[in-house]
Order: sequence, then structure tokens, then C-alpha cells
Amino acid sequence: MIRELTKDRDVLTTKCSRATAADAEVAQDLLDTLASIDDCGCLAANQIGVTKSIIAYKDDKDETHVMYNPRIMMGLGASKVVEGCLTYDEESTVVRYAKVKVAYESLVDGELRSKRADLAGWVGEMVQHMIDHCNGRLV
Repeated sequence: MIRELTKDRDVLTTKCSRATAADAEVAQDLLDTLASIDDCGCLAANQIGVTKSIIAYKDDKDETHVMYNPRIMMGLGASKVVEGCLTYDEESTVVRYAKVKVAYESLVDGELRSKRADLAGWVGEMVQHMIDHCNGRLV
């Protein structure tokens, strides 16, 4: 289901709770909402009003991915960048890594399975931004 984006600071600054396999509907809502917004590359669950640690993003091939409970394990090549956000009107200068190793869970056959990903470039920056959202940080 396509959901409306929220700009509610209380929701956006709340640290998201751990997602479970029972939150698959939230993940699908993220994918549906992401697909409905032109030029949107990523969304976190709290941006659609659900404070669960789930993100969805499009990769360089425009394929969509979902990460449950993502966290950055390691980052290399820190630099300052200016970012905007769909649900926060002001641009912010933040530190982002050129390469990140992310631990997350993926829904496989109705169960969450641990995975890791090495991400770089634009995709890596988007995932870092979404992990900030999961941690209740507005950039």
C-alpha cells in the first residue's frame, strides 16, 4: 500500500525499534511508496510513519532492496557532504563514508536471515542516510 510521507519531527526523531518477520507488510508498503515517488531512491519506515528499523532503496540498476535492522559495521573514506531529504526541508552537511560494510537482515521464506553488504558511491550514501533515519537522526 502506498503511504503518505510524514514530516512529523517526533516520529522522525524516534529511534526505530527492531523489526521482525511480522513487519513484512511495512516493508511492502515501503516498496510501494518508493515506487510511487518520482526520482526517489530510498525510504526508511519512519518516513511513512512506522518506527521500525526497515529501509528500502534502489541500486544503480534501479532494482529495489529491503534491509531489516541495518547497521554500519565499518566505514572508509569519511568526507563531508551536503544532503537533502524528502521528509526534512533543510539541507544538512553530514559525514558520509565512501565505502561501508553494512550488517542487516533479509526476509527469506518468512524468516529473517543475517546478511552483510559492502556498499559504495551513491548507494552507500543513501543507505547511510536511511540508517540515520532508523536511529532517529535528522540530517
